[in-house]
Amino acid sequence: MRYAYGLTTALLLGGATATLVTGFPAGAQVAQNEASQMARVVPRAGAPDSFADLTEQLQPAVVNISTRQRVQVAGGGANPFAGTPFEGLFGGGGGSTPQTREAQSLGSGFIVSADGFIVTNNHVITAEGKGEVESITVIMPDGTEYPAKLIGKDAASDLAVLKITAPKALPYVKFGDSSKARVGDWVIAIGNPFGLGGTVTAGIVSAVYRNTGAGGAYDRYLQTDASINRGNSGGPMFDMKGQVIGINNAIFSPTGGSVGIGFAIPAEIASPIVEKLMKGQAIERGYLGVTIQQLNEDLADSMGLEHNKGEFIQSVVPDGAGAKAGIQAGDVVVKVNGKEVTRDQTLSFLVANTAPGTRIPVELIRNGRRMTVTATVAKRPTDDELQQTFDPGTDQDSDPLGNSPKQADSAVQKSLGLSVTPLTPQIARQIGAAEGTRGLVIVGVDPSSDAGQKGFARGFIILSANNAPVTTQADLENAIKAAKADGRSAILLRVQPRGQPAAYVPVRLR
Repeated sequence: MRYAYGLTTALLLGGATATLVTGFPAGAQVAQNEASQMARVVPRAGAPDSFADLTEQLQPAVVNISTRQRVQVAGGGANPFAGTPFEGLFGGGGGSTPQTREAQSLGSGFIVSADGFIVTNNHVITAEGKGEVESITVIMPDGTEYPAKLIGKDAASDLAVLKITAPKALPYVKFGDSSKARVGDWVIAIGNPFGLGGTVTAGIVSAVYRNTGAGGAYDRYLQTDASINRGNSGGPMFDMKGQVIGINNAIFSPTGGSVGIGFAIPAEIASPIVEKLMKGQAIERGYLGVTIQQLNEDLADSMGLEHNKGEFIQSVVPDGAGAKAGIQAGDVVVKVNGKEVTRDQTLSFLVANTAPGTRIPVELIRNGRRMTVTATVAKRPTDDELQQTFDPGTDQDSDPLGNSPKQADSAVQKSLGLSVTPLTPQIARQIGAAEGTRGLVIVGVDPSSDAGQKGFARGFIILSANNAPVTTQADLENAIKAAKADGRSAILLRVQPRGQPAAYVPVRLR
């Protein structure tokens, strides 16, 4: 199941759990819900009397999908010969021997052609962990079962296409135009929640292009309050014209069950990907070669910028499309090809949906100054290749800073909750810093400070403050004074954790 709590999403997979009063004068203005106003916008019949006719027409094209998997699990006991010369003769490894078990998962899908092409979610037909899918079965509304062949799948968009062969033409449905969906529109969802085939729920479009905060190029959904639960994954969301405007994919839930916040992949995103998968074509996406971070309140305050407008560049891949265009770490990208970068229209989304080889203008802010560069979009690597982590909790057992001089109460300690000392060649060798690294090494952290709450630890190196290099405590104190003089409540530090790449982190001043 894909469910979410906080700002995370979760799979809607059933069975095998893959376990998100003004003072203006009255004048001619009238209330938005005044009877005369509502008469122009409410359909003559009001809410639908029934969804029965629409459901009867659409339900034959919605199917249940079942997979049979072999899943690897831990063995059932310790090796009695562990630690003896005979250990390797009886399973080895000094513990339990991996075993496999059979598992089953359930999901939903819908037929998009009379000859048996079916659309579903990638996670519906993907095995858990190190498992392997042995078979996929499509179950029609009348109970007829067909073995299905996987034609293509795309993990990034969580879409997959299957094919079945039937003795006659099959009922099918078409994609509609999700870009015309409006908040408040009626929708119905048909699927296989909890293995209960052919279940229909109704609701409205709660939000268009909702960003859940999960990140990635396709974190952009239609939100609905139509009940969506385990097993609904891959099922269609229909508008009142009977068009598929979304593919049910995730829910936001503290319990794992529906609480009225469900997410569907918009048809305008899914349709072109499905079309390519049906033809056996590779899915190519644009890529700039940058690591990004949302311009949240702390970052914006540290740079004196507006909140939630644009995205911050943490790092740039050498010789990548962004680097060749002149994009630098510390830049804030505000527009791509004339389109504003916002929470609901992220840099990842805009670039990923640009064809590789396209030249696009990228508007950015660098040190408070707006500028535009031109980038030639490259081909996006796989998600696994893109993963980069900033792990501020990483530290080694040794304590090379044990004898480092501690600083007396200073502006740095008072404002940041940090004690620092210049990075000498000896300390650099002890903490494994690259030769030539210059900065201040952290020798003490107040856990109650913002820096402490964000995971700063002894051995981290502060390379810059508000984009200015810092090699002495005075440099950092001057940066703090300048930030306060500008009315900023945070300062932007570029920090290198031990054994990790450098990253920009905004730290609140106190």
